[in-house]
Amino acid sequence: MDFDIARYNMVEQQIRPWDVLDFDLLDVLSDIPRERFVLPQHQQLAYSDQSLPLANGSHMLEPKVMARLIQALKLNLADTVVEIGTGSGYATAVLAKMAGEVITVDIDAQQQHSAQTILNDLGYSNINYKTCDGLADTLPGAPFTAIYVGGALASLPSILLDQLADDGRMVAIIGEHPVMKAILVERQNNHLKETVLFETVAPALHSLSCSSANGFKF
Repeated sequence: MDFDIARYNMVEQQIRPWDVLDFDLLDVLSDIPRERFVLPQHQQLAYSDQSLPLANGSHMLEPKVMARLIQALKLNLADTVVEIGTGSGYATAVLAKMAGEVITVDIDAQQQHSAQTILNDLGYSNINYKTCDGLADTLPGAPFTAIYVGGALASLPSILLDQLADDGRMVAIIGEHPVMKAILVERQNNHLKETVLFETVAPALHSLSCSSANGFKF
């Protein structure tokens, strides 16, 4: 399989037609080897329009869903973006190309370590890794200008809203199967504004007490 052609087709046939029109983001998606982030047995499906499972039972978001969420954040190199749910590390890679710094949080130390190994091998140096529950604890350095939630939540935790800086943006998928919606939350002059981006169905994120996690950094 020619992954370069598959990557090009993903961008042109799946992502761009889904109203992802940010040229910088499209360039980033055209460069990152998604096949590196999927399980070996799923490499032939790396650029397909579907959610793929990971070794720990969690799932990667569909490429077009992830892209629409990241586009809505309108990231720039002045942003520090928090990612809730490292997962495969693919979205982490995209965020790291679009923002100045990424703080990526996951409850599964082994899965995050796998993602970190790939990201280190690809040369990413602006990512900080924390093994913790980003849905339950305030992260050092808050508030943040951007927050990306990499899976569906029944509702948006107030602890995430509290960590959003003024003029900050957060994207998440809210609801329960089969009714979910992707939303953008913006804080302006200490007021929160919510915008529905699109309807979708996505794998849920799971929570774990930080007191049970294996520490904050590898």
